[in-house]
Amino acid sequence: MLRSSSLVSESTGLFGEIEPFNSGRLRVSDIHEIYWEESGNPMGKPIVFLHGGPGGGTEPKHRRFFDPRFYRIVLFDQRGCGRSTPHASLEENTTWHLVDDIERLRKHLKIDRWHVFGGSWGSTLALAYAERHPNQVTGMILRGIFTFAEDEKDWFYHSGTRVLFPDAYDDFISAIPPDERHDLIRAYHRRLVGRHTRERADAARAWSVWECRVAALMQDQDLVAHCDDVGFTLAFARIECHYFVNGGFLEPSTQLLDEIRKIEHIPAILVHGRYDVICPARNAWRLHKAWKGSELQIIDGAGHSAHEPGIVRALVAATNRFRDRG
Repeated sequence: MLRSSSLVSESTGLFGEIEPFNSGRLRVSDIHEIYWEESGNPMGKPIVFLHGGPGGGTEPKHRRFFDPRFYRIVLFDQRGCGRSTPHASLEENTTWHLVDDIERLRKHLKIDRWHVFGGSWGSTLALAYAERHPNQVTGMILRGIFTFAEDEKDWFYHSGTRVLFPDAYDDFISAIPPDERHDLIRAYHRRLVGRHTRERADAARAWSVWECRVAALMQDQDLVAHCDDVGFTLAFARIECHYFVNGGFLEPSTQLLDEIRKIEHIPAILVHGRYDVICPARNAWRLHKAWKGSELQIIDGAGHSAHEPGIVRALVAATNRFRDRG
């Protein structure tokens, strides 16, 4: 239920902790059930939170970017991760399955139209959903922009981030024999879908820890520990690698940028860390230039993580701006 601690915390920059007023499981296929929850104001403005990864899942702190007095806050775990089942499943798990799930959830909750909030992979999924269902989206807040263009994929796994984090990258590639390192994504994929339990677990850990070591401008040890947790790593690594080896299930790789005209009328705020080494600011700049209706905020002193102070302030300010517009 809604608590009185709904004002923004001075220590975190987020709204106070809240619990869901409604939750459940929605069967979206013969295989998959997704966990969903609602918090905040049951009669408020609906906003759906799209988590990162793919395969990252939601956490209670994700509810706290939104004023619970105004927003009806919808969170859900995408196929195969978090509290959705079956765990770490790759079957019937593509971008377009997830887009259909979002729309199915909207109808299940009897929501006419809603705001869409997504970060990192969540920004990718938000763009895919909005471009397919533009009439259901009233506004968008996106962080850590990623569109699955070829140079975006190459930057993180091959040519870019490694220059700034050679130590972390060396640990990342150490899980793969030298003769397979010319295509790290496929080499990891073979292990993550293989039958050898120990090799699969080791690959999942290495894949996950690499990302979390470089996510924040100043390394966040709690985040690294989270990404070293076996309860998290298998779904995260398997699903994320599955999407990467399949190019995000986009055709061509520039599909989301090519179709931006479909949503240029939708008001959007883009928030991106200046020193994001997972999704460089170039990604956000390119999207902003293509999307005439968007506003871009590049946050100095921040990397990729949604929970760095400057990013938190910008995201909360963005949700408050949409709140104040009514």
